[in-house]
Parts: sequence; structure tokens; C-alpha cells
Amino acid sequence: QLQASGGGLVQAGGSLRLSCAASGRTFSTLRLGWFRQSPGKSRESVAAIGRNGASTTYRDSVKGRFTISRDNALNTVYLQMNSLKPEDTGVYYCAADPADFRSPATMTYGAYNWWGQGTLVTVSS
Repeated sequence: QLQASGGGLVQAGGSLRLSCAASGRTFSTLRLGWFRQSPGKSRESVAAIGRNGASTTYRDSVKGRFTISRDNALNTVYLQMNSLKPEDTGVYYCAADPADFRSPATMTYGAYNWWGQGTLVTVSS
């Protein structure tokens, strides 16, 4: 099970930290990603992290503002979001899938078979 939390209402320029706790799987064997879906739009990738945490990747629009990280001891993946913009509004989903240790982070939607329920982020202008 993946349980996302940390969403909320924030003004533009503000920050939020999303968390996603995993249970039922060996967390260290998973590569992880964050996706979001805005009203009227399809789900899009935001950031991803590999098993070892050294490999990360971001969509261009969030580079320099968002940081993905993981804590294998706590079975949790985080998304620190700074300098939020109204266009960051949406439901944020965490996703996971087992991967080889050397596999890089990926934002490919089809690479993930395990999804959390989503947490809503609303950024007001």
C-alpha cells in the first residue's frame, strides 16, 4: 500500500512537502515516482528516484523548485516543493515498482504498477 499525504492549500511562492509511505513491499527494492493530474489534463510525471537514491529526474517545469528524496529506513519517499505556482495545482500521486539496483530513475508512466491514492495540492495566486 502507498499512502500519500502532505497536500493542502498554499499561496503562490509557498512550500509544501509531500510524503508517501509504503507498506507491504521491500521498500529498498523499489524505484519511485511522483505524478500529478490537474483538472482537465492527463496525468503527468513530476519527479522520480532510483533505488539507491542517487539517480533522480524531474520534469523541466519543476527543476530547481522540487526535490525528490527517499528514506529507506522509514519506507517513505518525499517531494519537497518550493516556489509553488498556480500551475502546480493538482492531485499528486506516488508510484512504485521493483527495479534492479542499477536501474535509473524513470518518469515513464508504464514503468509503475503500484499507485497511491493521491493528495490534493492547491496553489492560489
